[in-house]
Formats: sequence, C-alpha cells, structure tokens
Amino acid sequence: MGKFESLERDIFSIFDSTAWKSENIKTFPSNFKLKNSGEEFVRITILPSSKGLNRVSAAGLVIADIFTAAGNGPRRASTIADKLDKYLSGKSLQTGTGTTQFVDSSLSHKGADKDNPTLYMSSYVILFNFFGVS
Repeated sequence: MGKFESLERDIFSIFDSTAWKSENIKTFPSNFKLKNSGEEFVRITILPSSKGLNRVSAAGLVIADIFTAAGNGPRRASTIADKLDKYLSGKSLQTGTGTTQFVDSSLSHKGADKDNPTLYMSSYVILFNFFGVS
C-alpha cells in the first residue's frame, strides 16, 4: 500500500471509530454525493502538500468542512471544531504503515453554503505529518 492510501486509511479510521460515531456527527469524505444534505454534517478532505522525510512520508492538511443549520450563529460549528480537536490536535496515529502526527488547527466561518443556503459552512483545518515505513 502506498503512502497516500495509507494516509487516507489512517485518517478515516478516526471517523470510523466507535468514539467518533458516538458524537453523532455525520462525516463523509470529499467527493461523496449526499442525497439529502439538509442536515448537519462534516466533509473531510485530505491534502498532502509537501514531501516528508523520505519517499514514503508526506505532510499537509486535513480540511473538515462543517455544515450546520443556517441562521443559528457559529456556536454549533465551533462545538464540532472542538470535538475534532479532541480527536486530532496533538494526537499521533501509529499503524503498520507509519505514524500520522496532527499539529495546529484553525477554524474559519465561511457563511451560507452556496449549494444549500439552509446550511452554514465553516472550515476546520489541521496540519499533519505522515512518517511512512518502507
């Protein structure tokens, strides 16, 4: 398995965990077509953006676009971002293919979603380093 597949599998394992599922926040990967997007959800995009220490390592960003009900202010999005921090910020994932370390996070409120104005969009971004083993 290559570094990009390993990285994706490792990151999505967090959102497939029993602990995350108990938060009751629907979470989908980018490029996933939702049939009914009228309710709150999080869309995860993984952006490896630079070389790591070796050919099986990478660094980059995980972007979690948070969609909540429009008209209620940013509090729910901030609550979800805090939950994402609980699972990601300062954490390390160690698997048979390597280690993913999450560093600093940020949150920005974007406003009404262009595709569905009944939803409000915020973006949570966290930096990562993936150290693969060959």
